Amino acid sequence: MPKSLEPRKIRNKLEKVLDRKRYEHTLGVAYTAMNLASIYGADIKKAEIAGLLHDCAKGMSNEELLDFCKKYNITVTEFEKKNPFLLHSKVGSFIAASKYDIKDNDILNAILNHTTGRPSMSLLEKIVFVADYIEPNRKAIPCLEESRKLAFSDLDKALLFILENILRYLESTDSEIDEKTEITYNYYKKEAEDLNGNN
Repeated sequence: MPKSLEPRKIRNKLEKVLDRKRYEHTLGVAYTAMNLASIYGADIKKAEIAGLLHDCAKGMSNEELLDFCKKYNITVTEFEKKNPFLLHSKVGSFIAASKYDIKDNDILNAILNHTTGRPSMSLLEKIVFVADYIEPNRKAIPCLEESRKLAFSDLDKALLFILENILRYLESTDSEIDEKTEITYNYYKKEAEDLNGNN
């Protein structure tokens, strides 16, 4: 593995750009992603790197995220303009490629889609999405314990369960919902229904 991809070097860089709480969350996601990868047969090293870098742009302010997207011609939706914090996924994927020399598209996609998910996610994308929700430092989010149990027994069920809880939580707090999250949820809900219908 190239030296630029060594997890130790990534951790050292991240510790300088993330606050303590975000850095601890990052380590928790990487650890959880590695565990899930070992269970479901994904590449453990890729899971660690994707977990470490998923929030690499979280140290940037909303204004900085918007300016970064403008500078590097990263597409910003109307919803993202109103909720710029969501851009940390797009910017993070770009930074992972440009500053951390990540060439693997699966890792970059896992970073890009860890917030909203997307239809037809790869195994690694699912792992990072789920790990972000259930990592050990997480507190006070809906159905966390059940999500953790499901994650280590059935990744696809955990994914759908987490998406459902995210949407339910956003609705209960009258928060705006990114249509990408709804599209992802509807895709995996239909997939689960089709699977159950064929059993």
